[in-house]
Amino acid sequence: MKAWNLLKISEKPVLTEVNDPYIQDKHHVLANISHSALNHRDVWIIKGKYPSLKLPCVLGSDASVTHESEKYVINPGLEWGEKNEFQADNFHIIGMPHQGTFAEKIVVPKSSLYKIPEHLTMEEAAAIPLAGVTAYRALITRAGAKPGDKVLITGAGGGVSLWAVQFALALGCEVYVTSGKQAKIEKATTLGISGGVCTLEPDWHKLLMQKSGGFDIIIDSIMGNTLNLLIKMCNPGAKISFYGASAGNTTDFSPHILFWRQISLMGTTMGSPKDFSDMMEFIKQNKIKPVIDSVFPFSKLPEALERMETSAQFGKIILEH
Repeated sequence: MKAWNLLKISEKPVLTEVNDPYIQDKHHVLANISHSALNHRDVWIIKGKYPSLKLPCVLGSDASVTHESEKYVINPGLEWGEKNEFQADNFHIIGMPHQGTFAEKIVVPKSSLYKIPEHLTMEEAAAIPLAGVTAYRALITRAGAKPGDKVLITGAGGGVSLWAVQFALALGCEVYVTSGKQAKIEKATTLGISGGVCTLEPDWHKLLMQKSGGFDIIIDSIMGNTLNLLIKMCNPGAKISFYGASAGNTTDFSPHILFWRQISLMGTTMGSPKDFSDMMEFIKQNKIKPVIDSVFPFSKLPEALERMETSAQFGKIILEH
């Protein structure tokens, strides 16, 4: 079969012929990949900014597949463990070291296959897995979002942030966003959010406070010194749920406001099988469709990766196999 192999760090994957993956046991199946989707994880691995790298590897964590004439999406999280509250030490994600979805076929556990809701195409379904479950766990499982909550989601345009926006809107939350690009704020407005602010604006956090009056929940992947501003925008009893820290460490952090105003700061990563199952049911019941930025042919993965590296996308970038 054909697969995009990452052979060296800081170089684009190479399209090569490799052996078909083999089925290890009766608990695994061989599936044909219809569509896959890109994640920032793929870019970080290529740049060598990911732990425990093992090369060569086939990247890609998201896919819609067919198996025995049925259509599925794959839960990319493997071996979560027994506790829903946190993942086990051996938890890992499809697409390094396990063969990923930038290939024609893949072997996965039967338990990782979830039927695609009827209102979604194979292209749309491929946009769900990694970003969708990350957003669902951050917003609903961890932060406990409910109707009427005022929710701020930072970094509008990325896959996780836009899933979080759509989940929060479906719940009946009042949703606001930030982005470093005004054009992305304007696009997010078309989804039904209550407002947004470009972080290039002076005192952008004060503008958000004027618009919203403060937030009950904040979903973030930036951290760095942005955290200090996020805390200032929290209502008493608010929750900050973060799934990344692209801006790095926070300096000059003062914890006093956290305990005085009963604010919770919680980390979250991916999601458990229960999170994934609950998310798929939530998408089905609310007939949510993902925001898709663009669709590239399978042969154009390098061009798709370039679009993601420049943060030009608004929504998921899809590969049609």
